[in-house]
Amino acid sequence: MKNQFALFAAYNAWANKQLYAAASSLSAEEFGRDVGVFFHSMKGTLNHLLGADRIWMHRFTRDGLSPTRLDEILFEDFGELAVARKAEDRRIVRYIDGLEPEDLLQTIVYTPITIPTEIRQRLGPALSHFFNHQTHHRGQAHSVLSILGKKPPSLDLLLFQRSEEGSQYA
Repeated sequence: MKNQFALFAAYNAWANKQLYAAASSLSAEEFGRDVGVFFHSMKGTLNHLLGADRIWMHRFTRDGLSPTRLDEILFEDFGELAVARKAEDRRIVRYIDGLEPEDLLQTIVYTPITIPTEIRQRLGPALSHFFNHQTHHRGQAHSVLSILGKKPPSLDLLLFQRSEEGSQYA
């Protein structure tokens, strides 16, 4: 399982790099335009993804920033958001690389933002949700690009595995 999470951490960083490269072509108006997706815009969606990753990483590590709202706009500026995204992706990869297989069986305890009830969950299943959540919202960001008439990148896991960056996971 540890190898699977290492794959997902590397893929996550790669997919975010592809998505941010495509989103960099958006004007400030397009970046903030409400196009009807769950977090309204590219700005809302990418900020949610970063915020949720920070929330989960805080749960996993008890360290780092942790927003208090799921729709919090952490960065208005795309460039600042992109820098923060790269840093968070590096943090995720380092965290996963530092895990031992037995760590995945440990229980984490946290209180969700949406329900003030203490949750106890094994780390492995929580990591599965963490990486699946990222893929889900990247799909929404992909849709935003399409809605705005931009060419979205292909984010298939197989493309990552066939790339130089991901060839070790093929």
